[in-house]
Amino acid sequence: MKRINLLGCTGSIGKQTIEIVRANEDLEITTLACKKNIALAESFAREFKPALVAVYDLDAAKDLKTRLSDTQIRVVGGMEGLIEAACYEADIVVTAVVGMIGLLPTVHAIKEGLDIALANKETMVTAGHLITELAKKHKVKIFPVDSEHSAIFQCLNGEDARDLSQILLTASGGPFFGKSRKELEHVTAAQALKHPNWNMGPKVTIDSSTMVNKGLEVMEARWLFDVPVDQITVVVQRQSLIHSMVEFKDGAVMAQIGVPDMKLPIQYALTYPRRRNLESKRVNFHEITEINFAKPDLDTFKGLVLAYRAGRIGGSLPTVFNAANEQIVPMFLKDQVSFLEIPELIEECMDAHTLIQKPDLQQILDTEKWVKEYFRVRG
Repeated sequence: MKRINLLGCTGSIGKQTIEIVRANEDLEITTLACKKNIALAESFAREFKPALVAVYDLDAAKDLKTRLSDTQIRVVGGMEGLIEAACYEADIVVTAVVGMIGLLPTVHAIKEGLDIALANKETMVTAGHLITELAKKHKVKIFPVDSEHSAIFQCLNGEDARDLSQILLTASGGPFFGKSRKELEHVTAAQALKHPNWNMGPKVTIDSSTMVNKGLEVMEARWLFDVPVDQITVVVQRQSLIHSMVEFKDGAVMAQIGVPDMKLPIQYALTYPRRRNLESKRVNFHEITEINFAKPDLDTFKGLVLAYRAGRIGGSLPTVFNAANEQIVPMFLKDQVSFLEIPELIEECMDAHTLIQKPDLQQILDTEKWVKEYFRVRG
């Protein structure tokens, strides 16, 4: 029996992880954690009977505690609760929370020697230099859950990392592929939330529309696979059939191909190194007439350019990039800023920051606080 601590159980990745557990009798939910969707968390808790449920929102945690008072399930709240849920005795932690709130629980879980199925890209973006060293120290395996990083992981499986020439990180291009800056001046949140291929939460979907998400994935791949950002090339693949590719020094290219379905990388992370049957749609190569590739439009989607800048410079700048975006996206969803202002405000914040070359964990958290204060004062 493989025991799983599931952080972010009510989000898109969390709910699909639940589906994987339901389909595999030897997978067991040990703890659950969510931000504040306690109606769904209660449903999962009653179904899987975990040892504890953590709710980040303290008021919601109190409410859930009352709701589950007829059970033996313990309910905890706040960041301390998330950390406790992450560190509970288990075999692997699925970090499916969105944003930097996933950083501390992941750090503590690694220190407890728990393997990580990583869906929280912000952890690697902001603290990749710390996470990789911690994982080595505590002999912890990190299994990528993002479809692109899982694809790279699968392509590199059994290969000598020294033979790697470049990573070809694919992108769908989002809902606005081929649009000019002029055409994007009056884009609404509703339009940005209509992703052509993937069903994701609102934050990640907006990040995909700006290509900020792809920038975060570039920085995540830098640490997961120990390559400089300039060895990571973004390629637009509109059909989202090729999830990423790896080019080796002899010119050979390996690709991982599949329908857009996050259950595949989730299950692979949980059952590695074995593959299991997955009830899902399969690629029918008799129906595919073409697979298209294109360069990303770096003039229109400046967020990707800024991500490469942050990744090259490193230090505390990736934290600023990520934290600024976390502040701006909710503003866009509330119509407080325009679509094109998202990368402009990220750049403004990056330019205002005083770089810390090798930030420790506290300095990373302090940098996030600085970004929040920057936007609070800015208004």
